[in-house]
Amino acid sequence: MNDTQLLSLDLNGKVALIVGGGAGMGEQSALKLGAAGCSVVVADVDQRAAQNVAAKITANSGKATAFVGDALDSANVADLISRIEQQVGGIDILVCIVGQAHWSQFLDLSLADFDRDHHRNLRYVFAVSQAVARSIVKRGAKGAFVFIASVSGVQSAPNHAAYGAAKAGLMNLVRSMSVELAEKNIRVNAVAPGAIATPRILASFPEGEASPALSVMLRTIPMGRMGQPEDIGNAVLFLSSALARYITGQTLIVDGGLTAGLSLGTIKPDVTPPVK
Repeated sequence: MNDTQLLSLDLNGKVALIVGGGAGMGEQSALKLGAAGCSVVVADVDQRAAQNVAAKITANSGKATAFVGDALDSANVADLISRIEQQVGGIDILVCIVGQAHWSQFLDLSLADFDRDHHRNLRYVFAVSQAVARSIVKRGAKGAFVFIASVSGVQSAPNHAAYGAAKAGLMNLVRSMSVELAEKNIRVNAVAPGAIATPRILASFPEGEASPALSVMLRTIPMGRMGQPEDIGNAVLFLSSALARYITGQTLIVDGGLTAGLSLGTIKPDVTPPVK
């Protein structure tokens, strides 16, 4: 592409694998990449969810295939990648969405729970990305990896020790991979969401929008609202595209300004601190 030409989000001809693409941020990432021209592989443990997302893409004149597989089981990873390559083609774009947090006070956190959070947020990403990277290098192709981190890996949060450590580790893995894989023409980046209104997050507030806990949380966000799964999908699309062709080893924070300032905790906005 000539430098004077306008770079675009056109990903026509690329194959994108979305691990955990059946709902929420994964679904939106799949839809965005499908609209940009990718042949999207929607991989999820929930067959119906994967099929529903794939159907939405094809209904919009896109290309998509649903695959059922558990990426958390490292024994399944090689088989999953092999099946995808045989049926769809070599993977150019890898997006890992799967992640889950265990909330527990540090003194009550068990080693099993700590290991579980690292397995669900870090270990599987290593296994999947290594398998896909090896395939890309073998084919002599180019690649773009985008992983979902979290603001919990940027700043600490109460009762979040295991999850925060895993996401911080994921962001460092991104940097390490980017350094080693740059010469292999593979870019590696992450997106760190703040409070995103996914079905799972919304379900944690039984009172819905009237929840006092939700009200307190929104006060910590400068933009005053939760993000939408589509906001993360947009970030994934950008980092997967030629618009980000010189970006690697980075974590793009998408949090409405949450981590940009200093939280004042319980200080009410109508209280003016005394001047000394």
